[in-house]
Amino acid sequence: MTPLAADEKSAQVTDWAARLGWVVGILLFIALVYWLMREGWKWRGTLQSDLPDLPGVPSDPGPVRLELTGRYHGSTTAGQWLDRIVAHGLGTRSRVELTLTDAGLDVVRPGARDFFIPRQALREARLDKGIAGKVLTEGGLLIVTWAHGDKLLDSGFRSDRAAEQVEWVDTLNNMINSTEITGAGAAIDSTTETEGAR
Repeated sequence: MTPLAADEKSAQVTDWAARLGWVVGILLFIALVYWLMREGWKWRGTLQSDLPDLPGVPSDPGPVRLELTGRYHGSTTAGQWLDRIVAHGLGTRSRVELTLTDAGLDVVRPGARDFFIPRQALREARLDKGIAGKVLTEGGLLIVTWAHGDKLLDSGFRSDRAAEQVEWVDTLNNMINSTEITGAGAAIDSTTETEGAR
């Protein structure tokens, strides 16, 4: 009985060197993947270095039309939901507080860089399901299309109260349409004055 018990006990010996080698190998692999992702992020930022700096909030933005708290899920090139924009901190996901005024859309992000979208830069608002690799249910994201420099960007937001996103889409699109009409009217007036001067 004694030799058999000794044999059973020796069979439980673990090869700690091999196990430690596997753990170190996995940790090194994870570190390599993380480094490659970080370098890819930096490279993308370098490619987008021609993107102008983000505008700040004007001193008198006017009365508040709508407010929203939720999450910012990122910005992409308009119409290309996987082409993430990382320049100027636009690629950083965060909590968000949105305030819509007559001057435009104020995007406040605790722990990340704030930015402002002037009213004249707004192009479209819609509900969608995905942006920058983030996919939610159909209509789960508020997407705001805006012009910055010579690029059109899509920025994605998710309200803590999803039902209010429909009101945001309607209000933003009404604001955009009224801005376009006002701009077109100003252009016609300018042309008329020029022709009258001739």
